[in-house]
Amino acid sequence: MSKKNRKTSPSILSLTVPAALLVALGVTLSAKLGLFDPVGPVSGLVIQGPETVIIEPRQMRYRAEGHFLKRGLAVDAPLVDAALAAPFAITKYQVSRGEYRRCVEDGACQAPEAGGGGEDVPVTGVNHSDAESYARWLTAQTGEVWRLPTDEQWAFAAGSKFPDDALGIDAESDNPALRWLADYERESSRQKSPDPHPQPRGTFGENEYGVADVGGNVWEWTRTCHRRVTIGDRGEVLKEQPACGIYVVDGKHRASMSFFVREPKSGGCAVGVPPDNLGFRLVRDDRWYARMLYAYERRRAGAV
Repeated sequence: MSKKNRKTSPSILSLTVPAALLVALGVTLSAKLGLFDPVGPVSGLVIQGPETVIIEPRQMRYRAEGHFLKRGLAVDAPLVDAALAAPFAITKYQVSRGEYRRCVEDGACQAPEAGGGGEDVPVTGVNHSDAESYARWLTAQTGEVWRLPTDEQWAFAAGSKFPDDALGIDAESDNPALRWLADYERESSRQKSPDPHPQPRGTFGENEYGVADVGGNVWEWTRTCHRRVTIGDRGEVLKEQPACGIYVVDGKHRASMSFFVREPKSGGCAVGVPPDNLGFRLVRDDRWYARMLYAYERRRAGAV
C-alpha cells in the first residue's frame, strides 16, 4: 500500500522544481525586456510625491460616460453600478502652476498656453498630452508610478460632488422637442460662469473624502476615451464606438475634449459646453506590478 502511495502521490520536489523554473524564466525574460528597470532617476535626489487622499473601496451608482442614442435620438446615459475593489491614492489638489513649472524647467513639459496667478493656483492651459508628460516626469522624479485618473476613479474620488448630467426627459415622449429645449436651457445656463479665473488651492473646499476643489472652475483631464453608444429598447448595448483622440474631462459637468486642446473656449469641445479651464490631478498606481507595467508601456511606446 505504501509503495502504491509513493508512486501516485506527487512529491514536494516534483511540484516546487517546475514552479521555480517558471519563476526563474519569468524573471529572466522580464529582466531582458527591461521590466525591472527603475522608473525613477538612477542617481540624484528623489523628490517627495504630492499630498494624496486615499479613496477606500466601496460601491457606487453613477451616470455612465458617453453619448447614448436610442432609435437615433439622444437619451440620458444609464445609471451603472460600480465597485471599487481596492483603495487608490489621488492627489488632494489639482497640479499647481508651481509644480508644473518645475517640469517645464526640466524640459519635460511644454509651457502652459494661458493662466495666471500665484504658484498655488492650478495650472491651466494644458492639454491631455501635457498632463501625461507631467505624469511621466513626476514618475521619474519620485520613483512612484503616476497616471491620469479614469473617469470612474474620478467619480469615486468626487463622491457627492460628481455631477449627474441627466435631463430626465425620455426621447420617446409625445413631444421630442421637450428634450431639445431642456438641453438648450441647461447648456445656456452653463455658459454663465460668474468668475472663470482659476482660484488658489482650497478655494472651493473639500468633499467628504478630503479631495479639494472638486467641481470648481477647473475641469480635469482623465484617461477615459469618449464613446458613442447605441442602445436597444431594453437598454442593451447594440453598438459602441470609442473615440480615443477625444478624452473625458470632469468638473461641474462632464465634457469631452480633443487631446490637443489647451484653451477650451477656443474650440475643440466634442460634446457639451466647453469648460472654463483645463487642468488635472493624478492618481498613484500602487499595484504590486505597477512598475513592471509602466516599464513595459514605456518600452512599447518607444518602439512605435
